[in-house]
Amino acid sequence: MSRRRQRVPWVSYLLVLSGAVLMVVPFLDMVMTSFKGPGESGKLPYRFLPKGFDFGNYAAALHQLDLPVLFRNSVTATALITGSVLLTSSLAGYALAKLRFRGRDFIFRLVLATMMFPPFLFFIPHFLILVHWPLAGGNDVLGRGGAGLTVSVVALAMPFLVNGFGIFLMRQFMVSVPDEILEAARLDGAGEFTLWWRIVLPQTKPVLVTLALLTFVDAWNEYIWALLISTADPDVMTLPVGIQLLQDYVDPTRTMPVVMAALVLSILPVLVLFLLLQKHYIRGVMLSGLK
Repeated sequence: MSRRRQRVPWVSYLLVLSGAVLMVVPFLDMVMTSFKGPGESGKLPYRFLPKGFDFGNYAAALHQLDLPVLFRNSVTATALITGSVLLTSSLAGYALAKLRFRGRDFIFRLVLATMMFPPFLFFIPHFLILVHWPLAGGNDVLGRGGAGLTVSVVALAMPFLVNGFGIFLMRQFMVSVPDEILEAARLDGAGEFTLWWRIVLPQTKPVLVTLALLTFVDAWNEYIWALLISTADPDVMTLPVGIQLLQDYVDPTRTMPVVMAALVLSILPVLVLFLLLQKHYIRGVMLSGLK
């Protein structure tokens, strides 16, 4: 039994190391491919390292992509989505966790039910609503005659402004905040907004950071909805859509290295944000797991 107990940690370490390798190798392969020269990518036998580091792939990606416009659209949509999800999730989570009102449990079940459906199931209804949005994009009061909100950057964020998972996550964590503290603050004359802002939110900072990072990554990498909106107005194209279109404008012998170079450029904001908030993110994941 003692020998078995001594071997179990090594098995765990081996499993964790294997998982880490599986996660890191594709990322390193993307970086190495971005430096490969013409004809190197896809050639057999496969070479992990490039023969020579060709920085021309990054120059080609920057030349073919209208990077300032794509970056602006992606940042705008991602900021709108992340800010809205944090605000609505924290407010709804507080209401479902700390306020007592009729139908609260039923509403919470409805929120859970929304998590069962994939987002793209509602893309067509969302698109039709945006097309017929009154007094926008040339539409009249009845939503006819123009393109609605589909020609606006706001359309990129509209379907994702509220997140059922975010509400669920915040509610589950806010339940653990002691009611005695809130009751004492109410006796001192604090309103519900003050309780939410000054007492509950500071205690949920790690979970808020975790939700922000998860939402940021999903919004930054959104492709299907961004592609649908880009067909209505190419001026609202985002980075993932622009990178995909690179394959149509690049020399076939350099297509994959240039695309990989563009992908490396696109993940830099996500990587920097994660490194800055890594401590809070890890803490938030641990606390969420304990709940």
